[in-house]
Amino acid sequence: MNQKTSRQLKKEQTKAALIETAYDIFSKKGIQGTRMSDIAAAANVSHGTVFLHFSTQEAFIAEVVQYYCNQIALRTHEYSDSCHSLRELLSAHLDGIMEYEPFYTRLVIESRMLPTEARDAFISVQSAISFHFSKALEREGLTSIPAGSLFNMWMGLVHYYLANGDLFAPEGNVIRRYKATLTDTFLSLMEKKD
Repeated sequence: MNQKTSRQLKKEQTKAALIETAYDIFSKKGIQGTRMSDIAAAANVSHGTVFLHFSTQEAFIAEVVQYYCNQIALRTHEYSDSCHSLRELLSAHLDGIMEYEPFYTRLVIESRMLPTEARDAFISVQSAISFHFSKALEREGLTSIPAGSLFNMWMGLVHYYLANGDLFAPEGNVIRRYKATLTDTFLSLMEKKD
């Protein structure tokens, strides 16, 4: 039986604390606006300790983004598994984002400036919902417009509101405030006209 030493456990705890601290700071200040020394100070470790756990700043950012994107994708899958309609799926998607909204919003705003690995992780979140989205469209017989185009319209609508959250919900919580509006607006675009 291979048990971890107290030193190994401490090292894992420090790394987890750095990732969690980075998440909090990135959510508030942005990824590009955060220095590694800010994270080290907030985590009560030396600046050098950050680089004992992560070889470069880019590797650190990528690991934080990867970890939380995995969390968002997991929540999205959990919520989506019980959906029977496109409306339910869109609502579930927004619920998955809402739990991590400040961080997700930073990803939306800064995605083009992220290191490649971090950007790939963010794109993987979109893939997580895209699969469920396509299945919901098929179930409802909404195949006259390519699923990819509809999905991009949905993501564009959601990301537009998040990127302009200071206008739509200055107090924060864009998704909570506009969840019904986003869902209803998107579905109205798909209504068949007689």
